[in-house]
Amino acid sequence: MAAPQVAKIEQSAGGVIYRWRSDEALEVLLIKDGYGNWGWPKGHVETGETLEEAALRECSEETGLGRLRIGEWVGTTDWYFRAGATLIHKFCDYFLVEADPAELALPQQAEGLQACRWLPAADAGALLTYTNARHVLASAQQRLAHATRAGREAPAQGRAHGK
Repeated sequence: MAAPQVAKIEQSAGGVIYRWRSDEALEVLLIKDGYGNWGWPKGHVETGETLEEAALRECSEETGLGRLRIGEWVGTTDWYFRAGATLIHKFCDYFLVEADPAELALPQQAEGLQACRWLPAADAGALLTYTNARHVLASAQQRLAHATRAGREAPAQGRAHGK
């Protein structure tokens, strides 16, 4: 019997990007990857970066949004995949990321992203491809349930990232 293969650990960070419409409705931004899957912006944590810094950078790069504010942590997902013969166990920490409602989101086509789509938070679960992404959405919705544009909770305490 062969010995089990040890997985290489990889760390990513991403964000549940949201905005408040003028009518106080909450919208979230989903991205469509090169395989046609809908999810959250995310990517590798670079050397020297905190999880929050990586989440802001990836959200900005993948959506073209420049005026983002990081909020609280909303969850971690993990999954296994193979890169050639190497087994990878990837972890991704997600944070609330508030966007300026006036800014236009554009997919990072150079990375194969096909689309960015704003939609009501209540409708996003039906479009998300993976179950673990829906768990992150549920956590984000719980944290934002009592927030309003006038009385934002966690994101107002976060660091801004912008142009």
